[in-house]
Amino acid sequence: MLKLEIVLALVFSMSITSFSQACGQDQDDADDASPAALNFIVKSIDGEQVDLRQYQGKVIVVVNVASQCGYTPQYAQLQSLYETYGDQGLVILGFPCNQFRGQEPKSDAEIKEFCTSTYQVTFDMFAKIDVNGEQSSDFFKHLRSLDLPPKGAGDVSWNFEKFIIDRRGVPIARFATKVRPDSEEFVGVIRAALEQRP
Repeated sequence: MLKLEIVLALVFSMSITSFSQACGQDQDDADDASPAALNFIVKSIDGEQVDLRQYQGKVIVVVNVASQCGYTPQYAQLQSLYETYGDQGLVILGFPCNQFRGQEPKSDAEIKEFCTSTYQVTFDMFAKIDVNGEQSSDFFKHLRSLDLPPKGAGDVSWNFEKFIIDRRGVPIARFATKVRPDSEEFVGVIRAALEQRP
């Protein structure tokens, strides 16, 4: 009987310890109440910390962008998509990256000026990051690890690769650079995701 009481006491003690540790986790640690794909802090193009959990309940397009690429005109298509579906819950998160033949050499301030003056971008833009390699953003490390249709898992291949995250915060699709944001294939996934409720 005494042995049973000791075991129960140990179990109770371990449960209390685990609970205390869980309650003490900071914002950077995994949060059971938050989708894994949104449990990251990133930096806006203006240098402010942004908690991606603020986008939960929205349909999110995550795209790595560059200003000196043959696909740079996709900025216009992304902006048009945002203007069309933004009031229905679509958000677009643009992450500049200079890893592909140095096609984004500008500073964050210059990138912001370029996007707003050339393509009238009003969707959310973020500080320049690496999307591949050891120094890559933790957010992109997570996205790259997922086997999402139609492209699958693995390194980002080029500028303007696009991930779609649904209203629940669950990544549901990944499209290669050549798939235009205004293509029927891409827009069809966006529309279907917008029709779902979180």
